[in-house]
Amino acid sequence: MTLAERNTAEPSTSAFPAERLWTREEWDRLVDIGFFADERLEFIEGRIVRMSPQRATHSVAVELVARYLGSAFSSGYRVRCQLPFRTSDGSEPEPDLAVIAGDDPRVSKEHPSSAVLIVEISDTTLEYDRRKAALYAVSGVPEYWILNLISRTLEVHRNIQTSTGTAGYSDVRALKAGERVSPLNISQDVSVDDLLP
Repeated sequence: MTLAERNTAEPSTSAFPAERLWTREEWDRLVDIGFFADERLEFIEGRIVRMSPQRATHSVAVELVARYLGSAFSSGYRVRCQLPFRTSDGSEPEPDLAVIAGDDPRVSKEHPSSAVLIVEISDTTLEYDRRKAALYAVSGVPEYWILNLISRTLEVHRNIQTSTGTAGYSDVRALKAGERVSPLNISQDVSVDDLLP
């Protein structure tokens, strides 16, 4: 059989081999045994994603936003910094900040799966952070902020919209330095300048 005959006898396909995705249970077991010791990773949509090293400006912004959120949300809430959050699709991102209802972290032995606000600080990962909006929306997080250090703006994502298995936010605004914002149902506002390093 010639090569030309073999090519016509076998079905032709340009599909890539199927990707084997991880489950959250598998991810949790690997974390528990220390398989990823000293690595900064996130578990997103069945994939293990390496996180970028933090620049100094990123770290300063995390502290500034944490300080504001800690004062804006009274007792009954806590601010978690760069800790796992369990989304309803099985992912486990580690957002820069998450405001969680309940002030005692010992109430649950699991990572939280609900938040009133999640904030990502973005300098080199803007498109990736925008993609994560769907994860937070499908998990019922009513508000998601991205502090964009490059354009010095704050993207505020609100109003969860779901349709045919996808989720996102229908109200997305980019606030510039000098503009003010407050989280939903919170009266203490802040200038975007005060969140920027």
